[in-house]
Amino acid sequence: MRLVIAEKRSVALAIAQALDPNPQQSDDYIQADGNLVSWAQGHLVDLTEPDGYEQWSDPHWSMGQLPIIPQQWKWKIRSEKGAGSRYRTLVSLMRRPDVDTLVNACDPDREGEGIFHRIVAHSGIHKPALRLWVASLDEHAIRSAWQGMKPIHDYQGLAAASDARAKSDWLIGMNATRAYTLTYRQRLNVGRVQTPTLAMIVARDEQIAGHKPTLFWTVIADMGGWHLTSSRIDSQAVAENLCAEAENGVFRILKTERKTVHDKPPRLYDLTSLQKDMSRLHGMTAAATLAALQHLYELKLATYPRTDSQYITGDDLPMLQQLTGSQRIVQGFVDRHTLTPAPRLELTVNDGKVAGHTAILPTLQLDGSRLAGLTDGERHVAVRIVRRMWEAIGDDHTHLVTTVEAQLDGGNDMIWTSRSDETIRPGWKGISPEPAVAAEENNDETDPVRSVIPANLTDGIITGPVGPVTVKQGETKPPKPYTEATLLSAMEHASRTLEDKNLKHALDDDALHSGGIGTPATRAGIIEQLVSGRYVERKGKQLRSTDKGRLLISVVTPELKDVALTARWEQTLTDLAESRDNIDGIERDFLSQVASLCEAIPEKAEASLAHVPRPAQTDKESFGACPRCGKPVIKTGSLWQCSSNKSEKTADGEWKQTEGCGFKIFGTLSGKKLTDATIRKLLAGKQTRVSGFVSRRTGKGFDAILAIDPERGVRMQFDR
Repeated sequence: MRLVIAEKRSVALAIAQALDPNPQQSDDYIQADGNLVSWAQGHLVDLTEPDGYEQWSDPHWSMGQLPIIPQQWKWKIRSEKGAGSRYRTLVSLMRRPDVDTLVNACDPDREGEGIFHRIVAHSGIHKPALRLWVASLDEHAIRSAWQGMKPIHDYQGLAAASDARAKSDWLIGMNATRAYTLTYRQRLNVGRVQTPTLAMIVARDEQIAGHKPTLFWTVIADMGGWHLTSSRIDSQAVAENLCAEAENGVFRILKTERKTVHDKPPRLYDLTSLQKDMSRLHGMTAAATLAALQHLYELKLATYPRTDSQYITGDDLPMLQQLTGSQRIVQGFVDRHTLTPAPRLELTVNDGKVAGHTAILPTLQLDGSRLAGLTDGERHVAVRIVRRMWEAIGDDHTHLVTTVEAQLDGGNDMIWTSRSDETIRPGWKGISPEPAVAAEENNDETDPVRSVIPANLTDGIITGPVGPVTVKQGETKPPKPYTEATLLSAMEHASRTLEDKNLKHALDDDALHSGGIGTPATRAGIIEQLVSGRYVERKGKQLRSTDKGRLLISVVTPELKDVALTARWEQTLTDLAESRDNIDGIERDFLSQVASLCEAIPEKAEASLAHVPRPAQTDKESFGACPRCGKPVIKTGSLWQCSSNKSEKTADGEWKQTEGCGFKIFGTLSGKKLTDATIRKLLAGKQTRVSGFVSRRTGKGFDAILAIDPERGVRMQFDR
């Protein structure tokens, strides 16, 4: 009997239904055609924190502990609610004597391979295994992939790449965060993706702060329904003289060009492109968009959210035909008169561009009646997904673009220009009342003057102004601050900052991982981490760096804030994923390079003090008043404690408190890491419900209400 392990329950159910028209469901698995189908819940097994190793078990961080480089890596079951019970269920199923073969049906990508590999490796169970590699949950596609399963050994390189990615991120995070936190005596989190992302924001803010505006002038002549605009002029006096000449002169039309332009429909949404549009159109954060889409998915109103593909496969075409052939997702979403009578479904199909999940689409369960029961955010997301589906299969937007070049007859050689853009057929752009695409940057250009150039205007014509000729003053503008939309785009296209073609290719290779830095599933979380860590703050739609964020970027070693580091790693990880020989050697060499980088971090962190002094101790962030003595509670390493506390290391290596009231809150409680936000609430006198605790006695997860306790730090309360 085969045991199939999918990444999520919904995928397990789709597989079971493809294998058996009448699958038998139970709480822990589904029986389908003589197979057991069960599921994980994302990653169930993760790398152990440093305090899980004897040599780094001291909760007090110190430079003497660094570098932290395990010789034998340890893994643990994740502390999230339900992870322990789900892991034990899978292990129990794997140990069944009637199960002779395991099937990896996790997502068809690097992380999907890692999820399955870690569960099996941590269990210590050795049974033959196969790989079900399926990019679509269509029943035909699943059955076809079932017939073509390959031995799991063929994907050993992919599993090793996932393992190496996790370990390299761990090494950088644990060593760099501790080194810079200890050096500057405030929490400074460093991450392979988080820090280069922060560096982008800091660099943009520095460009804005350092910008010196330059004045310029243009002369605009009203030609009667259209306008001619001069080139930029550096002198106001010259501009005013030119204005006087134009008022009394005539223009010779040098060149008139008319071009009919066909704008192809946009592609379907992947998560990042949806997040960008929701930020632009509705001011929603990337995290809010993901949360809304996740709930729509759980309500079975939208397809899987965390996708990096903007296409569907040929196997999905019948499903799209059903969606577009029904009137369910017309009323309440779009004006039916704006839809094409001949939808071009084939534009959405590209099997080669679907490496994991397909593009985001509505499901047949969504209709106008369901919108009333959704939140505003969910409703905005649902409507936008439906409209994008209709846009993606719509007619071209056809428009006439006319450009004109002219000179003052008898004047100087300055070229005057005009441009008009007239819609011939709205096509896909007529489906949505809001523009589908907006310019993300408009730095130095003056606002265009609306023109409709006459159809009979031709080369050689002499014509003069029929309205006023005016001088307009402008000034060069700095780059615009990042918004969530433009930052997501910068992360997605981070390779543009690189000159090395091989590194560009490694970062843009989306066959085995999402292109750019971060993934569609993690980019929203990275932005939220920067905000919650107070490295970045929101100002309206803008994302601006804080003093803390600028400090981190000013002191961190250049490699850790450079996109090139991610590119080099992705290049090696891609090579590893595609390898069939010497896989262990490639992974070992890669991790050795990362370890060498980590060995140098403590020294570089301390050396940074020479050019960036340590902020005064009074700058240490307060999380609230100490419940014992009233002084500020600050964070030192992984714990929060009263700022009055002072400790010294004794001769036998133990830490002993020498001053202060002694109040402290440890960073982990019953297997759950506490967050800065939770501590702030508790110290403000509020109670907060927290999930993800794990019982030491039973190993089961549980929830609890936390409250501050002057004696013990934090106490748990339970509903009666």
